[in-house]
Amino acid sequence: MTALDNDTRAWHRRVCPVTPWLLISGDLHHDQTKAETQLAEWRNAGVTDIVDLRGEWSDASLVAAVDPTIRYHYLGTHDNGTAQSDTWFDAGIRAMHAARHEGGTLMVHCHMGINRGPSMAFAMLLEDGYSSTEALTMLRDARPIAAMAYAEDALRAHHRRHGTSVASYDAERAAIRTWFSENRIDVAAVIRLLRTAS
Repeated sequence: MTALDNDTRAWHRRVCPVTPWLLISGDLHHDQTKAETQLAEWRNAGVTDIVDLRGEWSDASLVAAVDPTIRYHYLGTHDNGTAQSDTWFDAGIRAMHAARHEGGTLMVHCHMGINRGPSMAFAMLLEDGYSSTEALTMLRDARPIAAMAYAEDALRAHHRRHGTSVASYDAERAAIRTWFSENRIDVAAVIRLLRTAS
């Protein structure tokens, strides 16, 4: 690993601002008192909308009970390394547009904030006009443990959504593969450390 060694565990539930309208993190704590403290922190950070991407759990009832002013978008999916669907990314983009139409700020999260959440945030940044490598860099700068395993799926969905050329898609896919090659993190080690802190 890199300089993350000393504080990797602290990143699990840390609020990570990416843009003024987009934040990423890990999930709400399983202890309700700690989860309520986190929700207050998210609200204080300006969060109006939560996009929860965990197929294994939902906090819909908790959020509704503790802070019903926060809009909760449940888009649960797997994290097994196989492809994420275009329809899943499209649902995330709809949530983004709905929140931003209301002047909202999104908290996008999965369980640990390593793959699903940052990958969906990547899709949102593409939709907002950022280049693929710019978006990846923004996310990694904001959250150094972001591995974004589904970034290529997000890119594929983005290009299909906007009907861009095959050549344009191929060039961007090559660019993000180069970016990942040059910006590797030890994902297995990060996951092990985060599991000891949960």
